[in-house]
Amino acid sequence: MKISTKGRYALRMLIDLAEHQNTGYVSLKEISERQGISKKYLEQIIPIFNKTDILRANRGAQGGYYLAIDPSKITVGEILRLTEGPFVPVECVGQSAVKCDRDLDCPTLPVWQGLTKVVNEYLDGITLQDIIDQQRERAINDYSI
Repeated sequence: MKISTKGRYALRMLIDLAEHQNTGYVSLKEISERQGISKKYLEQIIPIFNKTDILRANRGAQGGYYLAIDPSKITVGEILRLTEGPFVPVECVGQSAVKCDRDLDCPTLPVWQGLTKVVNEYLDGITLQDIIDQQRERAINDYSI
């Protein structure tokens, strides 16, 4: 399993929005400059989240994007499933599992089911707020005299 640029950039974009939630709507230009991500690339990612309840958009001079949900309620798993699709290591695991004639006696099926469970539980156990808190903690502990 490899996370694409789209998934990684979407996560960074939403973390940026969470960090700047108190400033109101944030433009893609601002996010682009802070994150070093092309504005055009962000424009391709935004429609994925416009179809969800995660973002609010506002047009105009003071327009931009705003998280509609508290960062402590948005998980990394949710974000990555929206951008990457379901996390399944093989086709025979998951909600849209492809049935094969060996599924009843496949010795490796439990391995793939276990991996799927562990990955999804891990990603669903991390929120945007967790990432922000960890980043702040590292910044506090990163000092020199």
